[in-house]
Amino acid sequence: MSEHILFLTGKLAEKQLHQILEKMQPEFTYTVHQIGVKVAALMTANMITRRLKDTFNADRIILPGRCRGDIEALANTLSIPVERGPDELKDLPLYFGQQALHIDLSRYDVKIFAEIVDAPNLSIEEVVARAYYYQDNGANIIDIGCLPDTPFEHMEAIIRALKQEGFQVSIDSLETDDLLRGAKAGANYMLSLHESTLWVADEVDAIPIIIPEKHTDISSLDKMIAILQAKNKAFIVDPILDPLHFGFTESIVRYHTVRQKHPDIEIMMGVGNITELTHADTGGMNALLLGICSELDIKHILATEVSQHANRAIKEADVARRIMYAAKENNTLPKHIDSSLMALHETSPFPYQLAEIKEFSEQVKDPSFRIQISTEGVHIYNRDGLHSAIDPFDLYPKLQVEDDAGHAFYLGVELARAETAWQLGKRFNQDQALDWGCAAKTKEQTIDLHTFKPAGTTFKKS
Repeated sequence: MSEHILFLTGKLAEKQLHQILEKMQPEFTYTVHQIGVKVAALMTANMITRRLKDTFNADRIILPGRCRGDIEALANTLSIPVERGPDELKDLPLYFGQQALHIDLSRYDVKIFAEIVDAPNLSIEEVVARAYYYQDNGANIIDIGCLPDTPFEHMEAIIRALKQEGFQVSIDSLETDDLLRGAKAGANYMLSLHESTLWVADEVDAIPIIIPEKHTDISSLDKMIAILQAKNKAFIVDPILDPLHFGFTESIVRYHTVRQKHPDIEIMMGVGNITELTHADTGGMNALLLGICSELDIKHILATEVSQHANRAIKEADVARRIMYAAKENNTLPKHIDSSLMALHETSPFPYQLAEIKEFSEQVKDPSFRIQISTEGVHIYNRDGLHSAIDPFDLYPKLQVEDDAGHAFYLGVELARAETAWQLGKRFNQDQALDWGCAAKTKEQTIDLHTFKPAGTTFKKS
């Protein structure tokens, strides 16, 4: 027998929910039940406990996505599984599609080396604090960068401190003295050795990352690979990723060539030459670069956050490696897996068209303003009518809030968010911050639906 699902909703959304479910033609059977609340988002778990007298022989119950309260307790009371659906009804088809996929983003196979490029100029405490920040954003190894002609007397102390805190550490320099000092102090990896300095690998236990003697010379990599394999030593190869217009395409070909010639070796890609040296948002760059890593079985990247525009690069790389791993495992495109890298746009920014918003507005009988966006612009309505504009300033004269500073301020903030969402093609939900993915931290990302959102400052009387 097919699953039977009970959908709980409010009066305003009941008709639309029926229409969406009919269009879906789902494999499950269903019952739609509105429990006597006008706006579905105002439904609470306690309200459902009081008002729901019949579960209609359902196998599970789906609530509106913004329903507040403890749904686990509700499920125990009703003796039936209860879950929150999507925030928007229009997302129900996608919601059930996501359920069918069960994408697991806990796994990845690429290790992130996060470089602290200015380590010689930082104190031990500052390096450790930076290391924890990078680790929180997904880094696996903390790379200690050395600077040319810059004394680094506390290198050993830094490495020992990081090791005591449980970090994996790499030392990054082209100077053999730096590499030997770092490795002897406990570094797990050394960046970078070439043919002339390969002897360092015989002196210490740290795993070497090897680069060509001359920038594009793959043959020198072949020689070093043969030497290290003959000695049965672990190593990682870095053919060097070049910046755009300075050999980028050729360097991608180089990575491909090395992988074809050596199908089983470990390879590293230093992604900073693209993320740091291209003035464009880094989320898409990381997605593409980690996609290349996935195709070529590159299991290590070296990432940096030096430029201010690249200040989320490590977190983005962490998300990208998980998405690409999941896509590869499921033999699917890296679409509809996770939206964290879509900082500026949405897959479905305008769930409702103007005609639907007009229909909603005609059902509203109270003075509270609702704000929505469509392809046509920003829309605000209450019982007194619907107003639409592209510029929110055009709406102000129609709202009659000149004598209510708090309300005017609140509407100004929400309309500004709505305008930004409309301009960029992002999803807008009233009373929630815009979702910038992993490109920004917002309080709304950790919203607790078990409790009610406290009243904001605009509700306080002067």
